[in-house]
Amino acid sequence: MTNNKEDELKIKRAFSERDWSEIQSQDSWQIFKAMAEFVEGYDKMAKIGPSVSIFGSARTKPDHKYYKMSVEIAKKLVASGYGVITGGGPGIMEAGNKGAKESGGKSIGLNIRLPFELVPNQYVDVDKSINFDYFFARKVCFMKYSQGFIVMPGGFGTMDELFEALTLIQTKKIGRFPIVLVGSSYWSGLLEWIKSVMGEEEGNISPGDTDLMQIVDNPDDAIKVITDFYDKYMLKPNF
Repeated sequence: MTNNKEDELKIKRAFSERDWSEIQSQDSWQIFKAMAEFVEGYDKMAKIGPSVSIFGSARTKPDHKYYKMSVEIAKKLVASGYGVITGGGPGIMEAGNKGAKESGGKSIGLNIRLPFELVPNQYVDVDKSINFDYFFARKVCFMKYSQGFIVMPGGFGTMDELFEALTLIQTKKIGRFPIVLVGSSYWSGLLEWIKSVMGEEEGNISPGDTDLMQIVDNPDDAIKVITDFYDKYMLKPNF
């Protein structure tokens, strides 16, 4: 966790005056760095074929039921012809990559450099591991190259990824790809609040927006949501 001194320095830096040369050099460097991340991401991701992203907590341990379910879901995705994309870190991400790797499928890791996620997990394919410093560049690659989203229980990062997908689908910036929430005990309260408060009480979403998500409780049902969606359009991944 960031200490108070580090927080203070970041806050003070945001209010400090900078001369034009400093602004130009620092900001320009960041722009080119972000561009480089997009170039590498697009170049590698464009070659992977149909894939599904698995989101979830980095803190989930290998003996947890959701870790084991994520391994099984990834294996079933591979058997159905899909590659598996994760954030490349530990926990649920590791489980997703493990299932894909053990089944001989494509195992992609979009790794973000964080103090507790310095290197990708061991199950990411070496040629399909991409490192990011910027969350926004990483999320673009998730959204652009996924044909569906499996969302396991997680924290703020998982919520960020879930609502990014929902926002882009709601605003028709991407197609209406399937979003599967695994674990009714974890997700039902959130979905009920979205329906009753965000929707019915405040009118901040349209009545049908909650239909963009489906809650399931086992790997078979999670895969069924993905395959039924594409069967409807008579689309199949290439094996």
